[in-house]
Amino acid sequence: MTTDDGRPADGGAGPQRDVPPSLDPTSTETQPLEVVVVTGLSGAGKNSAGRVLEDLGWFVVDNLPPALLQPMVELGARGDLRRFAAVVDVRSRAFSSDLQEAIRVLSEAGHRPRVVYVHARDEVLVRRYESNRREHPLQGNGTLTDGIGEERALLTGIAGEADLWVDTSDLNVHQLRATLENAFAREGRTPPLTATVMSFGFKYGLPLDADLVVDARFLPNPHWIPELRPRTGQDPDVRDYVLGQPDADEFLDRYTDVLRLLIPGYRREGKRYLTLAVGCTGGKHRSVAIAEEFARRLSVEGLTAAARHRDLGRE
Repeated sequence: MTTDDGRPADGGAGPQRDVPPSLDPTSTETQPLEVVVVTGLSGAGKNSAGRVLEDLGWFVVDNLPPALLQPMVELGARGDLRRFAAVVDVRSRAFSSDLQEAIRVLSEAGHRPRVVYVHARDEVLVRRYESNRREHPLQGNGTLTDGIGEERALLTGIAGEADLWVDTSDLNVHQLRATLENAFAREGRTPPLTATVMSFGFKYGLPLDADLVVDARFLPNPHWIPELRPRTGQDPDVRDYVLGQPDADEFLDRYTDVLRLLIPGYRREGKRYLTLAVGCTGGKHRSVAIAEEFARRLSVEGLTAAARHRDLGRE
């Protein structure tokens, strides 16, 4: 097209074509990203968690300093990235405040940052470091436990604001993968609330990453029935025995009503992950059967729910 005097209508610049922002180096247009920050204790499995996310299709950057988180996200948002994950490690005493500020700025910019806090018990971390013959990054001239303690103190602020806690003390790599897949393998669509129902044994300690804890020890213990003792709550005979107790149905019904009350509130507050822990003495019979049933009921309520059995197989 030309003007009346024969000049090109574009002012002489020739034909104009739309250039996608991802290919235009001068473009400042950005699109909101899903952002996951994986942080936590050294030796707890942050890098393993990052590899799982990478396998799930996330663009993952390892050992990213907090100060570079915002520039990296903005760079990715100008391109074709939609899901970005960063593994952030302890590198300075300003770590926690720097990371919290970066997350705040990203949220205000319209991105959707989530924090996954990976941790483990001290004795587990010590065992892992000793088996690898490595020093803790904050150990300095002190002991290994000194370094772990200092790191826990540095992480207090960000740990309290984390969206998802993952305790790897009793997880193998396959269980860690299943935990993260349950939370993130949604082809870019994050469900409003994802639930993990975890069975455990009280004699092995309370799960540190539980939001709610239920005690199933009021039910008769299949351990004292010889034909049921070697089996688990996943066995139909044990499940039928546990769920067939006179109080079991009423307990499940009433606690499901409690969950129906809590779930809308969790959603309003933006909570994305719920961990319901169900305990019995050893985590083999009652808690396993009840956890499986709660996972089924939560699925009926419209949640993405999965059962995980922390202590199953332990003697």
